[in-house]
Amino acid sequence: MLSKNKIKYIHSLELKKNRREEQAFIAEGSKLVGDMLGHFHCKMLLGTKEWLNTMSVQAEEVIEVSADELAKVSLQKAPQEVLAVFKQPSYPMDTKVLSHSLCLALDNVQDPGNVGTIIRLADWFGIEHVFCSLGTVDVYNPKTVQATMGALARIKVYYIDLLQLIHSVKDIPIYGTFLDGDDIYKKKLSDHGLIIMGNEGNGISKEVEQLVNERLLIPNYPKGRMTSESLNVAMATGIICAEFRRRQA
Repeated sequence: MLSKNKIKYIHSLELKKNRREEQAFIAEGSKLVGDMLGHFHCKMLLGTKEWLNTMSVQAEEVIEVSADELAKVSLQKAPQEVLAVFKQPSYPMDTKVLSHSLCLALDNVQDPGNVGTIIRLADWFGIEHVFCSLGTVDVYNPKTVQATMGALARIKVYYIDLLQLIHSVKDIPIYGTFLDGDDIYKKKLSDHGLIIMGNEGNGISKEVEQLVNERLLIPNYPKGRMTSESLNVAMATGIICAEFRRRQA
């Protein structure tokens, strides 16, 4: 039975402070929940009879709900058969990955959709570690979780002071994109290091910029043509990751 208290609890997880206190997050939809079930501990799962009959579920609590009941608790405009509450994972911090693999860092990226899309891009390009500044939007925001399309199950996301992170590593390429950077298509690129993506409106913060030792530019075409002022941060991330991986291939 879907009680009022359970409905209230699920809706409370829309707020970051409640997600932090409960160490929980919400995922909705058959594809997304299916991807998460094999990777995160499921505290509660609400599914329609039809969905539950097709899935083998391991969860602390499984509740069969009607479409109307799911609509009451769903955060989506069009509820999709299943909603689950998962426990947030805790990953040990290991900065050594920067010395032998390519990683991403998000410097105060604010839009949930952008962060979710970047995590999805990281998954596609085999980048397994994403370091987020303390001012970056919560990856467990329901909108961000949905935008990852399940990639969150395979990518380790950490929240950390980026200045401390960069100061803690030595002789590592620290990449950032700037209008005065070197053309990414002509510059030599490493197979490891940290790629920093900045805030949607302000770019990489001045403090972090001072620690970037490899400045990149995504050129527009043709050179000198009047064009948009900048690229969306998720779109820019896709272009950069694709070029790094193309070189390695």
